[in-house]
Amino acid sequence: MTAAAPPARRFRPALWPALFASLTFILLIGLGGWQVQRLFWKQGIIDERQAGSSAAALELPERAPEIKGLMWRRVTVTGRFLHDQELYLAARSLRGKVGVQVLTPFVRDTGQTVLVNRGWVPAVLKDSSRRGAGQIAGTLTLEGIVTPGARKGWFTPDNDPARGLWLWADLAAMAQTIGRPLQPLVLDADDTPNPGGFPIGGQTRIDIPNDHLQYAFIWFALAAALLVIFVLYSRDPDPAEDET
Repeated sequence: MTAAAPPARRFRPALWPALFASLTFILLIGLGGWQVQRLFWKQGIIDERQAGSSAAALELPERAPEIKGLMWRRVTVTGRFLHDQELYLAARSLRGKVGVQVLTPFVRDTGQTVLVNRGWVPAVLKDSSRRGAGQIAGTLTLEGIVTPGARKGWFTPDNDPARGLWLWADLAAMAQTIGRPLQPLVLDADDTPNPGGFPIGGQTRIDIPNDHLQYAFIWFALAAALLVIFVLYSRDPDPAEDET
């Protein structure tokens, strides 16, 4: 004679634990879905930058509406630098060394002025007199990538133009500082070596981190774990366990 199978343990969730688990589960799934959206959004940005930076160089337009459609594109400009009006983006590092990025007004042969990010220099070479070989004079043609410039982050302090302290590219304030209207972009110079070795160009961030798939997996995994825990918690206890 075979022994009878033990009765199945029933799923009997209590009201408040069920409500809490349901809301938390929805929140976790929502956060996972949001990270998936962010994943595709970030990949779109990376693809745009890679495509624009690898395309053949165009001549930078004169009009602002045409420039807006050329963000992250490789372009050329012809003109001359105004080295005596350099600006510096502070707290920039390169290979673990602290320095600044040199932003220099460039007067185009068409009459407009564009701000060129010539690249990185160590803090000890911030004074332009210490890197005279790199202060190229006369008319020249530059190639670089159109960017909106370094943006202000959530925790980035305000710039202090009076002290010459720039942490992000506020083009309106920079134009006021140098006394010239600026075209609505920052042109990141390419990595062509400058005389004397500085500034070091090619500082455009093309391949930016895209870790959102990992974050999505974490949120979905937490949702799955919550579901398993809730199901186990909500089952009737085994009578045999109560007798022990």
